[in-house]
Amino acid sequence: MDRIAVIGCGGSGKTHLANQLAAHLSLPLTHLDAVYYDDKWNPLPPNEFEALQHRLVEPRRWLIEGNHASSMAIRLRAATTVIFLDLPAITCLVGVLQRRLRCRGGQHANGVYDRITWSFIRYIWGYRTTMRPKVESLLGEHGDHADLVVLTSRKAVNEYLARAVTERADKH
Repeated sequence: MDRIAVIGCGGSGKTHLANQLAAHLSLPLTHLDAVYYDDKWNPLPPNEFEALQHRLVEPRRWLIEGNHASSMAIRLRAATTVIFLDLPAITCLVGVLQRRLRCRGGQHANGVYDRITWSFIRYIWGYRTTMRPKVESLLGEHGDHADLVVLTSRKAVNEYLARAVTERADKH
């Protein structure tokens, strides 16, 4: 697990899982929202964002967290492990609400981009019917060489994280 891409719906827990894995595996971590948006929530132009991701996947070891389907293929082609958080919409909506209560909105240094809009809520609610098929297609086209881990509940995420930490400790 030297090059890990963590993907999934907003509110699924990508940032939390990535923070934990990066710490336990001593991997350099990039939160895509933190590099995509500036402090006034202005996005990078698409060509700059893609060029940045090409640079981010060059090193031997990394963990990159974030969806951004328009450029996901860049990460999938370079990843050795892809972790897809495929949680139910209601779980993701609760995750977004919890994040809002914890972070109080805005862009945060840890990569959390906490901005709730009706379009974001609709995106989360429809993720499994509209976005998941696109992600699955991208995984099949660009990530079939990588180890794919699909986690469908908070419990499964916590169990996976516990196993990863235990396996790492057993190797050292």
